[in-house]
Amino acid sequence: MSIISLILLGFVIIFLLVLFYFVPVGMWIQAVVSVGLGKITILDLIRMRLRKIPPKLITDGVINTHKAGLTHISPDMLETHYLAGGNVANVVFALIAADKANIDLSFETATAIDLAGRDIKTAVQTSVYPRVIDAPKEGYLSAVAKDGIELKARARVTVRTNISGLVGGATDETIIARVGEGIVSAIGSSEKYSRVLENPDSISKAVLHKGLDAGTAYEILSIDIADLDVGKNIGARLQADQAEADLRVAQARAETRRAMAVAEEQEMKARTQEMQALVVKAEAEVPKAMAQAFREGNLGVFDYYNLGNIKSDTGMRDSIAGTGSKKTEKGSK
Repeated sequence: MSIISLILLGFVIIFLLVLFYFVPVGMWIQAVVSVGLGKITILDLIRMRLRKIPPKLITDGVINTHKAGLTHISPDMLETHYLAGGNVANVVFALIAADKANIDLSFETATAIDLAGRDIKTAVQTSVYPRVIDAPKEGYLSAVAKDGIELKARARVTVRTNISGLVGGATDETIIARVGEGIVSAIGSSEKYSRVLENPDSISKAVLHKGLDAGTAYEILSIDIADLDVGKNIGARLQADQAEADLRVAQARAETRRAMAVAEEQEMKARTQEMQALVVKAEAEVPKAMAQAFREGNLGVFDYYNLGNIKSDTGMRDSIAGTGSKKTEKGSK
């Protein structure tokens, strides 16, 4: 075989590979056998290749929907959704599941939900098979009854998807927050914690009647209290804390009064010392006055000696009186 023949053979092989890549004959035969001639043509498959749309994805979607009885779904509709960035496989599954479960779901609604970022496949599954949400996800909800006893509750919320509310509707977090708020409110409005323990279903009924699923992507079917435990005596603790706070306030006020009394005592001592200083100052003026009296002739020597005798006599009497008082104290001991 010459070199020219080998080159021609290579071109023929490459041409056939390119031809069968852009003209998926096998996929076209599968479509004809499954949905009939004319639903998906060779030109449709070639166009998908040129527009970088997976022909197998569109072909499988059309085949599945037609086999399920959804004959109004055309290849163009699936292509348009794929080019818009949607998940064609999820939309096809959701449409088939909704049709079999008698759920009203149109192609436009399904694609809108899918393009909005919601998982349409999971949404339809939740509509058929309800989902259970724990409220809260971890731990317990703490609430206090009117008698001051703390109760710790945990609920299980059974929901199913509200197809019409998926676009723009609130998610699980909103359901959990609303249910938690409702449980805390129901327990807080109870007169005694024992009544809640006796009838935990009263909490479920009170919360369920509030319409917590309004504006959400779910419809609440039931709210069940899965666990309910008694916590601390919050009322007694608050009263003890208040009593301790009142004690500290009273101690602070007493300390203020004591400080004021000490300050007043110190002030009186200062005044006493001031008066004693005035007395000493007055006593210092006595000798000066006596000297002035001697110079002026108003006081004689005899008078001076009489004053001295009187002073000595007074000192002796004070000494005798002091000695007598000490003897009296020793005798009493």
